[in-house]
Amino acid sequence: MDSLNLQMLNFGCRESPFITNTTLSFCQYKGSTCCNSSDDMQIRNEFKAMKFSDSGCASLLKSVLCAKCDPFSAELYRVESVLTRKVPVLCNSTRHNSTDFCSNVWNKCQNSSLVNSLFGSQVEPPLNSTSKFSDMWKSKSTFCNTFGGSSEAGGVCFNGEHVSLNNTEVSSPPSGMCLEKINNGSYLNMVAHPDGSNRIFLSDQPGKIWLATVPEEGSGEVLVVDELDPFLDLTDEVFSDTEFGMMGLAFHPKFRDNGRFFASFNCDKVKWPQCSGRCSCNSDVGCDPAKLSSDNGAEPCRYHSVIAEFSANGSDAKPQEVRRIFTMGLPFTSHHGGQILFGPQDGYLYFMMGDGGGIGDPYNFSQNKKSLLGKIMRLDIDRIPNNPYSDDNELQPEIWALGFRNPWRCSFDLERPSYFMCGDVGQEEFEEVDIVSKGGNYGWRVYEGPFLYNPPKSPGGNTTSSAIKPIFPIMGYNHSEINKAEGSASITGTENPKDSGNFTSTKIQVNCAMDSPIPCSDEFGSSVSGLGFIFSFGEDNRKDIFILSSNGLYRVVRPSRCNYVCSTENSTSPVSPRSPPQPSSSPSTGTRLRNYSMLELLFFSFTSFFSVCFFLVI
Repeated sequence: MDSLNLQMLNFGCRESPFITNTTLSFCQYKGSTCCNSSDDMQIRNEFKAMKFSDSGCASLLKSVLCAKCDPFSAELYRVESVLTRKVPVLCNSTRHNSTDFCSNVWNKCQNSSLVNSLFGSQVEPPLNSTSKFSDMWKSKSTFCNTFGGSSEAGGVCFNGEHVSLNNTEVSSPPSGMCLEKINNGSYLNMVAHPDGSNRIFLSDQPGKIWLATVPEEGSGEVLVVDELDPFLDLTDEVFSDTEFGMMGLAFHPKFRDNGRFFASFNCDKVKWPQCSGRCSCNSDVGCDPAKLSSDNGAEPCRYHSVIAEFSANGSDAKPQEVRRIFTMGLPFTSHHGGQILFGPQDGYLYFMMGDGGGIGDPYNFSQNKKSLLGKIMRLDIDRIPNNPYSDDNELQPEIWALGFRNPWRCSFDLERPSYFMCGDVGQEEFEEVDIVSKGGNYGWRVYEGPFLYNPPKSPGGNTTSSAIKPIFPIMGYNHSEINKAEGSASITGTENPKDSGNFTSTKIQVNCAMDSPIPCSDEFGSSVSGLGFIFSFGEDNRKDIFILSSNGLYRVVRPSRCNYVCSTENSTSPVSPRSPPQPSSSPSTGTRLRNYSMLELLFFSFTSFFSVCFFLVI
């Protein structure tokens, strides 16, 4: 496996991974691993202390102990489960025909004596106790029902070897992406209703939230939004401008029971007295706001990032603000992210925050462990979660990961929640996609993507490359790869990566279905992109994917509706498709607007699953 692929495996560790140039002496891992040399020595000592009576059993259990070092250890140990496992999930053929490593362990070890067994009912055994497997577990089925599992249904199991997800047949990507336009509005956020219905919440940049019903695909119906009757109107509180507004919307995992939801937005303390919070440029981070110059006519920390909690009681009454979860003054007028998401397994609120603006993060906020800028935070509204702070007391307790420039849109994969993927906007050279893990440092501003970055100004000091262990992007592109006539682009988000291990990209065509509820015919074939600016992505409870753009709301539909071929589509009700248009011979005149018929998408195929992930670039 080459160095690029090794970097792609970084997301599986319980903590941020290590990159070793030499093979660990005991566990024999090299490259991306969850163990350093001290961890390796500790595992070796633990192995020797068990005093195996059988060499065959010893060999198997050595591999089990060393699974802690595997880049996929977070998956092997199912770390998000309530019960902390002492051993990885052992592949068991009695479940879904997986490799029968669990039975092999039982057969080799059932009569072996060992000290301090790992398999003592998943609880800590008495110190220096000696026992046999067969004393603790009366049968192989009981043992493997407890410790076994399969690699199917989105899980990973241990078969005695280093985890490799590169052996699954790769499906061919469809020849193009087909869309239908269902609404003309411009929205920044879309969230499926927590009740599981076909309703969604939409919010726009000025600060309004609407509740709407998504029509069935192919019904010919549009998505109706009553502009005069929003679910919530925060326009009096929200300051909306080019990089300001209502940035995020998230509903509590138990919203159906408690009616709690959260909005992330920007405010202007000059126009709204309740917009107040501590300036992010402060003495704790070695920054003096009096020394900052104005930015776009605004004094430092005039504008704030806010997360507010609201309550909807289920009646006709409008939701009411309950409290402020977070308020922070911004040093400059850009790069403040704002997306919020609840983790699908831990139930905590994740908050994406940029470096605060300024060319090259001049005050090095992203690498400053006392600053909340350039970070992904994890918040618990009731108590402090197990953030990296517990392992690194230099970090502020809210910080989950650091080293970001402006993480605009992120998503958790629903089938593999440890895949927490973020698109981070680059400065001058590289746009990147990261898989984010607890305590990970993603390099900015020491690195821009995989390249060393030299900031033009450093009044806040520098961080050297030798001082950090950066996790490099799993995918991205250099600005030099973009057609200059069409303009540069930023990767803004991800949707549903499935099993990974090898990331590849393909440019595919995008078209609008001929029977789209809102016709797109006039938008295709022109020199200006019919989509306009793509702001974000959404997903409803049917798992359909939506594109939120300045020109409307689009749904990704069956490729055959645009006469595209997809090997996995089972189309039972074909419609008369539109033939894909030919590329325009005249280039776009705008620097960011793109020709819709030739819209480039980075199409990432994940070789271990039978599906794919789209990263749109705008």
